[in-house]
Amino acid sequence: MKSILSATALAAATLLAMPAALAQAWPEKPVKVVVGFAPGGAADQIARLIATPLGEALGQSVVVENRPGANGNVAGEAVAKSPADGYTLLLSSGGMVSVNPHLYPRMPFDPAKDLAPVASAARIAVYLLARNGLEVNNVQDFIAYVKARPGRLSYGSPGNGSSPHLAGEMFKSQAGLFAVHVPYRGAAPALNDLLGNQIDFHFDPGIGLSHAKSGRLKLLAVGSSKRSPLFPDVPTLDEAGLKGFDADSVFGFYAPAATPPAVINRLNAEVNKILAVPAVRERLVNLGGEALPLTPAEFGRRGMDDSRRFGAIIRERKITAD
Repeated sequence: MKSILSATALAAATLLAMPAALAQAWPEKPVKVVVGFAPGGAADQIARLIATPLGEALGQSVVVENRPGANGNVAGEAVAKSPADGYTLLLSSGGMVSVNPHLYPRMPFDPAKDLAPVASAARIAVYLLARNGLEVNNVQDFIAYVKARPGRLSYGSPGNGSSPHLAGEMFKSQAGLFAVHVPYRGAAPALNDLLGNQIDFHFDPGIGLSHAKSGRLKLLAVGSSKRSPLFPDVPTLDEAGLKGFDADSVFGFYAPAATPPAVINRLNAEVNKILAVPAVRERLVNLGGEALPLTPAEFGRRGMDDSRRFGAIIRERKITAD
């Protein structure tokens, strides 16, 4: 009996030690980061900004793979159904977790249950950009201009339910105007059509700011709760009269839900160290956002808060994924 109990205790101790042993050995091969959006967008740029120094910290290559589609669901499902060994991660906007469950009546996975928050990377603001040909110079003029032309102006977004789309719907709701939504497969194609005068305005996640600086586009306002350090003279929409307007989105890393906590904590610590590097912080500001180091638990709570905020506008505007 004594030998049986000893063997049982040894087996239990071995099982308990397995996650720690895995974390200690990890990583023994390259790590893949799946990005839920097209190349050139904010998610892609953030993933590539962090991938190289993260690989250096881990001693293994960190490879970025773009798998756009269904507002991040294609990549989210792929990662959720991957082995929970720390070798497949997701880099996505928070919308995949906080928005998509409100948009899709049937999702092939449950983001809240099948994915674990690993590390927040950045809070990305959206910027109200208009094509240069519009005869407006501030938000008040722009609102009056659109109101006088109901349905004649169009705005683009990276896709139905994306944070720029929701920002556009918040804007229409609070300003009491109507404009036609044109969804694209990513922020970069929407920006290209704005530059080409195919659409009239959009809420940009930061990739179009260089064109605002050069004068090719008009930057009218920031769709955030505070002004951008890049454009301290540009008002927020809240300041312009749309009280409480906040369409920020948090981008970050996720892993399959059963990934060992020790691996998640290691990744979180390394990402947070990278976010403290001045050059990385500066690059994120130039993308239109700011570094946002959080613990996995804090990151998870932020996702739940955003879910409540965005869920309200989705229900009000009857937004669907179609």
